[in-house]
Amino acid sequence: MVRRSCFRRRGVCLALLCAAHAPALHAQSEDLAKQLNNPLAALISVPLQANYDEHYGADERGRKLTLNVQPVIPVALNSQWNLISRTIVPIVDQKDVVLGSDQFGLGDITQSLFFSPAKPGPAGLIWGAGPVFLLPSGTQPELSARKWGLGPTGVALVQEGPWTFGVLANHIWSVAGHDDRPDISSTFIQPFVAHTTKDAWTFTLNTESTYDWKAKQWSVPINAVVTKMLRFGDQPVSIGGGVRYWADGPEAGPHDWGLRFVVTFLFPK
Repeated sequence: MVRRSCFRRRGVCLALLCAAHAPALHAQSEDLAKQLNNPLAALISVPLQANYDEHYGADERGRKLTLNVQPVIPVALNSQWNLISRTIVPIVDQKDVVLGSDQFGLGDITQSLFFSPAKPGPAGLIWGAGPVFLLPSGTQPELSARKWGLGPTGVALVQEGPWTFGVLANHIWSVAGHDDRPDISSTFIQPFVAHTTKDAWTFTLNTESTYDWKAKQWSVPINAVVTKMLRFGDQPVSIGGGVRYWADGPEAGPHDWGLRFVVTFLFPK
């Protein structure tokens, strides 16, 4: 009888302990989800972003699946400044996109470095700026521009309550590479808005627009994504997906609708 009573008491205590910790865990998940909306957050993360698009080419038979591995690593330079490294490593599987052939392999890597104040500025403005590099790492000619590139990049955002508003941009010029490949002069603009709920759901709308100054052509995918912050043991993970619509693009590019799925592993300090 004593043992049963003791077990019952322990069960009640355990239940009360879990209930007491639940609000704190919800608050931590909400905070992590909001940090994930900030490209300059002092938070190590590894997003795995899969994009599926189709209707490539004149006959619109082409389709492409791109897995972007995008590690984000912040480094505290001193008490006033941080350096944030953002890398995009594309792994591409495409069919009938180029001359009716199929390719699978690594694409060109984009490396961005942002120097950012450690604390928000006036009106809560968070910003960062630095260089961006294009590395001709593609494993097949059809998956690479075969050009080295560099240019400036910057991001600015404001977080107010559950909302995040911001824009990320860069411009890349080619500076070296194969002479038989076209030169690069490309502007990338990504305005974004996100809303995070108390239970760590995040609703994001953005465009990832690119203007090719050589071809004088826009590519404008509009993305709507829903994610949820979860925990697997002590490991926080954001999982979600959504749709993308190509509002503009070259004749040989993707058209109509596509899909996006995202899994992000977070490593809070």
